[in-house]
Amino acid sequence: QVQLVESGGGLVQPGGSLRLSCASSGRTFGSYVMAWFRQAPEKEREFVATVSSSGSYTYYADSVKGRFTISRDNAKNTVYLQIDTLKPEDTALYYCAASQSPYDMTSATSYNYWGQGTQVTVSS
Repeated sequence: QVQLVESGGGLVQPGGSLRLSCASSGRTFGSYVMAWFRQAPEKEREFVATVSSSGSYTYYADSVKGRFTISRDNAKNTVYLQIDTLKPEDTALYYCAASQSPYDMTSATSYNYWGQGTQVTVSS
């Protein structure tokens, strides 16, 4: 069983930055593909970014490419999402997710472990 706990969200002005963290309790964290998704009010959950189990491969949604950076520290059982140049449309509840063998790294249905989410609000 893997438990995921996100942190680092908050209220930030447009153009600002945040770093989200997702800590895992599992002892096999290094075997999991990790991803970040987000869900804005009255919208479906959408893929943001994913990182391979080793950290050598990353992939981003077009809407965040160049502004978001996903990374992981397997020694600390933690995955990060650095968010720069925040825009109001980035406002959402951000979730991290884990899977040992996702059939589609961008699909929420591929991930079987989820955190509770951390809220990011971008507003002046």
